[in-house]
Amino acid sequence: MKFPQKHSLQQIATILDCEFVGAEDFPVTGMNEIHVVTPGDIVFVDHPKYYDKALNSAATVVLINKKVEVPEGKALLISDDPFRDFNKLTRYFKPFGKAHKSIADSAKIGEGSIIQPNAFVGNNVVIGKNCLIHANVSIYDNTIIGDNVTIHSGTVLGGDAFYYKNRPEGFDKLLSGGRVVIENNVDIGANCTIDKGVTGDTTIKEGTKLDNLIQVGHDTVIGKKCLIASQVGIAGAVVIEDEVTIWGQVGFRSGITVKKGGVMMGQAGITKSTKENTIYTGNPAMEARAKLKELALLRQLPKLLQKLK
Repeated sequence: MKFPQKHSLQQIATILDCEFVGAEDFPVTGMNEIHVVTPGDIVFVDHPKYYDKALNSAATVVLINKKVEVPEGKALLISDDPFRDFNKLTRYFKPFGKAHKSIADSAKIGEGSIIQPNAFVGNNVVIGKNCLIHANVSIYDNTIIGDNVTIHSGTVLGGDAFYYKNRPEGFDKLLSGGRVVIENNVDIGANCTIDKGVTGDTTIKEGTKLDNLIQVGHDTVIGKKCLIASQVGIAGAVVIEDEVTIWGQVGFRSGITVKKGGVMMGQAGITKSTKENTIYTGNPAMEARAKLKELALLRQLPKLLQKLK
């Protein structure tokens, strides 16, 4: 998430009421999660296990709960609770905007697009040309939709990320300030849920088709011309490359990459990154040929046990 304008390190520290290490005028241009940070961004870290990863990331400002040696060209914001203060920045730069109409005045809807009754279109939403948004679709603030997109009833675009910190008093939610981006010629079935990014974009690229009842987690990127059948669950920060076919009830672990041209057979559990143009099956998933050989061998076990007896 980039800020509307550049800020100084001192200005950000003032917003957070925290100490900083670095030049007062050190430039700060945005805030992001570690997998999408770029120079000028703030990244937060609150566990020693991840200090090095954060300090050596592309982010140039690290919101951290301990004074450490600062890498060259970077700065620190010292906080007793970086998770809390990251939320404070999200509230400051992306405050919640109350809706006053079912289709916000700030929404931009392209020529030839149809919005059916009882659909909700939030603040700063952009919908391209010749789209069809069916009844009871909810499109939350800042969502971007391209041309020739069809979205069926009950689908929600832009729900919050499922991201919590476990505290003694209960679960503390990491606020979401990102977006959903749907490119041209995408079809989305009924009762799908596509969560916005925590700070970046959840993206579905051109020509991809989603069946009904599909969950897409925060910051996930789905490539071009993918086919995804019903009841698929995709966790956060997954990358699915182009022309992947996913059959029903497949589940994906967070943070993995599904390579181009792969086929995920029904009910597969994808727990690791995959190979290009490869078929996977089973839970945990493995290459289909290897799985079929394994099953064939298992069928021989009763005979082998009988011979041993």
